[in-house]
Amino acid sequence: MPTSPVSASTLVPIADRLWQARHAFIVNGLPVHTRMTVARLANGDLWVHSPIPPDATLVAELQALGPVTTVVAPNRAHHLFAKDFVARFPSARLYLAPGLARKRPDLDGQPLPPEPGHWMPELEYHLFGGMPLVNETVWFHRPSHTLILTDLCQWWTGDDLPWKPRLWASLTGVRRQLGVARHLRLMVRDRAAAAASARRLLAWPIRRVCVAHVTRRRNQASGFSAYSGRLGRAGFRRNPARPFSA
Repeated sequence: MPTSPVSASTLVPIADRLWQARHAFIVNGLPVHTRMTVARLANGDLWVHSPIPPDATLVAELQALGPVTTVVAPNRAHHLFAKDFVARFPSARLYLAPGLARKRPDLDGQPLPPEPGHWMPELEYHLFGGMPLVNETVWFHRPSHTLILTDLCQWWTGDDLPWKPRLWASLTGVRRQLGVARHLRLMVRDRAAAAASARRLLAWPIRRVCVAHVTRRRNQASGFSAYSGRLGRAGFRRNPARPFSA
C-alpha cells in the first residue's frame, strides 16, 4: 500500500491519562487522517495503540510521559508505521492482531495474549468477530469509559475536507455521521459472530468514543447512537436498555 507523509504530529490530551496524536498521509492518492492513542497505566508505563510515524517531537513527548512498554497493531490494516515506531522504542513489546504476523512477517511482534493482559485493569480488549479480513481488536479504557476503535467505525467530516476524501466518505457512508463504512460492512462473513461481538462491545459503560479515522478531534459519544444504528444495519444488534449519553 503506497504511502507518503503529509504532516507531523503532537499529543493531545483527551481524558485523564489518555492522549491522541493525529497523522495525515496519502494512501494510493487519497489524503487520509489516522490517530494513535496513548494510555498511561497505573505503574507509569505507556500503552500505544495504532502507532504513527515517530518524529522527533512525538518521541520527546512520549518520553516525557513515561516509558513506552506496549505497542499494539490493532487490526490487519493498522501496521504501516509499527516497525519504525518500535525501532525508536526498542524496549517496548509489539503485539499484533490475529492474522497480522502472516501478513507482515518482518514485524518483530507477538500475538495479543488472552485477557487479562498486563494492561489490566485500565484496559481490556475484544476481538470483533465475523470479520476475518479486518480482525479488529476493540479496546476499552475503563478509567475514562472510552471505547477505542480503529477501522470499525469512522467519521470523515468538515467543510474543509479535500474533494477526494469527501467523495470517499460520502460513498462509504461516513461523511455526515459516525458509522460503519459500507465497504467494511461487506466484509462481514459471520453475522452471528459479529452480532455477539456488538453486544459485547455495547455492554461496556461507554461515555466517549475514539476512532482512528475522524477528521476532527471531538467527544464522539454523542454520535454513538448513529454508530449503533449502522451496526444494526450490518446485522448487529444494540441493547436498547443501554442508552449512551454525550
